[in-house]
Amino acid sequence: MARDEPYDLVICGGELVTDERREMTDIAVRGGRIAALGDLRRARTQATLDAKGLSLLPGAIDSQVHFREPGAPQKEDLESGSLAAVMGGITAVFEMPNTKPPTTNADALADKLRRAAGRMHCDYAFYVGADATNAKVLGTLEWAAGVCGVKVFMGSSTGSLLVATDAQLEEVLRATKRRAAFHAEDEARLVARRDHRRAGDVLSHVIWRDAESAAKATRRLVRMARRCRHPAHVLHVSTAEEMDLLADGKPLISVETTPQHLTLAAPDAYERWGSLAQMNPPIRDRSHQEALWRGVQKGVVDVIGSDHAPHSRDEKSAAYPDSPSGMPGVQTLLPVMLTHVAAGRLSLERLVALTSANVVRLFGLRGKGLLQPGWQADVTFVDTRARYELTESWLKSRCGWSPFVGMQLTGRVCGTMIRGERIMWEDELLAPHRGEALEFASGERGEAAP
Repeated sequence: MARDEPYDLVICGGELVTDERREMTDIAVRGGRIAALGDLRRARTQATLDAKGLSLLPGAIDSQVHFREPGAPQKEDLESGSLAAVMGGITAVFEMPNTKPPTTNADALADKLRRAAGRMHCDYAFYVGADATNAKVLGTLEWAAGVCGVKVFMGSSTGSLLVATDAQLEEVLRATKRRAAFHAEDEARLVARRDHRRAGDVLSHVIWRDAESAAKATRRLVRMARRCRHPAHVLHVSTAEEMDLLADGKPLISVETTPQHLTLAAPDAYERWGSLAQMNPPIRDRSHQEALWRGVQKGVVDVIGSDHAPHSRDEKSAAYPDSPSGMPGVQTLLPVMLTHVAAGRLSLERLVALTSANVVRLFGLRGKGLLQPGWQADVTFVDTRARYELTESWLKSRCGWSPFVGMQLTGRVCGTMIRGERIMWEDELLAPHRGEALEFASGERGEAAP
């Protein structure tokens, strides 16, 4: 291609934000990739986008969503969940395997990829689920196209997947090589403590699935991961003890927490929202929440994931413990975290690390998540000064509710760009169904590359 050929697009006047710095710079796009950075006001281009007053973040990635397809379309499906994603500035998602049927074999994976093609609004990859019987096929499935890794439930949650014993856990770890993701709650302790549930009292959810249930599973996981020398990613960490334990687990062990656990606290959340605030692991008290924030600020937390796990209002209205666990979050991940940025709890650069740069580093994502020449032009456009109230009418998830409705927010997502094309701009969907399967580097750890 001739050097003097015009760019497809130049994004002018915005502040580019990486995990290390901020700078006023223009971005040139050609063929869906970033072609140049710098002062490009005089560059030849077919189109110009004025981003004055906006912060330009690498396209945000939500590495934990449950879009419920196949099996539960009344809650969500791949189309509606990905619509919520792009409306909230998310350019790619990692989708979980606890669907009906679960994604535990090649046929189920192929079915999900077929369902996603031509229907999803953001880019996507799928986790393959481990169970008590499929360890022998996981080593092949984890490298399949469109797969981000293996997901392991150490404690029963929503769905049927479960790897409860140390022997089963070790079998999974020795059969696989890529960084695997873990729901760390101890199944034996959960079973033993079921009598702690009180009918009609959702606050007893925190007593049943107590902090020790999570910490015990995480201790087991760290011990086994070290024995097998296997990289592990601990999802939705919720307790102070886990954060202290995981601080010593780097770089083999990586850590996720959620906006819900960083923002909502017991007992207030349950008193206001009832079973709508019910999730696994539970929303805990402020002493645990403050420990999570220390983990964010000290670099123990690597990733913020939404754990988007919607249920309908009717399902959630059942009396506890018949009410299901899980809440939506993919559309609200960035607005809620931007509000914490405005409050001084973390920097914008740190948020970029938690929502894009670290995902690239940990999972070997190719061509996405960094704003530099050669990489795909995925951009999340943010007005960090905008103040507004989160309303139910803005939500696009099929479930139609959020525990953050009514929250006063600072920091608004103005646009979502994927491969140089504006998918969402000013709350309007401009280019539907542009999602493609993500690609990952080969090798045991994976290395980021364009």
